[in-house]
Amino acid sequence: VQLVESGGGLVQPGGSLRLSCAASGNIFSIYAMGWYRQAPGKQRELVATIANSGHTNYADSVKDRFTISRDNAKNLVSLQMNSLKPEDTAVYYCYAQNPQNRYWGQGTQVTVSS
Repeated sequence: VQLVESGGGLVQPGGSLRLSCAASGNIFSIYAMGWYRQAPGKQRELVATIANSGHTNYADSVKDRFTISRDNAKNLVSLQMNSLKPEDTAVYYCYAQNPQNRYWGQGTQVTVSS
């Protein structure tokens, strides 16, 4: 499974960004996808997940601001981030989970600063 992220960048506080992650390869056994993030000097933390059923889960810090969605036909998972805060600054990593492994994208930088 290969994952390619896009959509990071620099945005002012209160702004929005949309991250996308395209999956390819042996994707048929994937049952969940999502996003983690890692800020400098901090551990990687879960941001949001979406299962094949469409069930979603969010970190408390991003609830009501971020929305995860999945286009199964395009093998694409997206993260719409609104009302961004400086503390959202991090490298965001897409992941895909199948029964054997968790696969990771290369990461995309999100910087929230005025």
